[in-house]
Amino acid sequence: MHDTTPPSQTLAPATAPEAPVESPWRRLMAEFAESRLALAGLGILLVVVVIALTAPWLSPQNPYDLAQLDVMDSKLEPGSPSATGGTYWLGTDDQGRDMLSGIFYGLRISLAVGAASTVLAVAIGVVFGLAAAYFGGWVDAVIMRIVDIQLSFPAILVALVLMATLGQGVGKIILALVTVQWAYYARTVRSSALVERQKEYVEAARVLALPQWRVVFRHLLPNCLPPLIVVATVQVAHAITLEATLSFLGLGLPITEPSLGLLISNGFQYLLSGKYWISFYPGVALLATIMAINLVADQMRDVLNPRLKR
Repeated sequence: MHDTTPPSQTLAPATAPEAPVESPWRRLMAEFAESRLALAGLGILLVVVVIALTAPWLSPQNPYDLAQLDVMDSKLEPGSPSATGGTYWLGTDDQGRDMLSGIFYGLRISLAVGAASTVLAVAIGVVFGLAAAYFGGWVDAVIMRIVDIQLSFPAILVALVLMATLGQGVGKIILALVTVQWAYYARTVRSSALVERQKEYVEAARVLALPQWRVVFRHLLPNCLPPLIVVATVQVAHAITLEATLSFLGLGLPITEPSLGLLISNGFQYLLSGKYWISFYPGVALLATIMAINLVADQMRDVLNPRLKR
């Protein structure tokens, strides 16, 4: 018996279905999730951010409202009852300020100052770094000499001089932090942009006579973002530390708007008398915040630059 099936109707071998293309965002999140320390840091950071954003509703007391402070409740131990029928879970400071409320509002100020100063410093540093790398010549020489002079002085010294000159206040401390931070971003962006400027896609954009601003901001800048993100994350923690240091020294925020650094400073003189909670709990909150940011930054460095993975 002969096979009557035409050759043209012979079934072709089935091909395997193509695997779905994983998005870069999912790939980055999967690599980030490989580190338990990074996830723990991210969890702590999210809790801190939520507390800072909801401080007016979570806090039992407004520590900035002098009418709510009672000197008779000063330096009470953790767990002591308040005159209003509540409980001072973390005790009070020498002004009768509820430490838990002070920490919540202190986190609010620390994160706001750190984020605002970083955003402004990044904007300034990116503009100067891209200009130095793209134009080169005397523009590059002038900008980088200014950066070298800026980085030759310790950041805390420059911030101390500025705050002693400008006085206290949130806006003034943000200005001081921007002044000491922008040079880091300018140098980071310049080094990345110098590498990208030699690549073919930049030469092609120049051949097509595209506007210079488009070449710089649409082609160079996006490829400079990975190292910039890592540096910015680290510098947020640095800015928070600087603000706490300045406030601890009495040059940051006024006593009526205490940050974590000022809360620590208020209780420093009472440590030897056993009233540890005035400085201890704000110090723990500050340490946890900085540690969480550094853990996230360390993992982001590994994710955005696979060559540095351990």
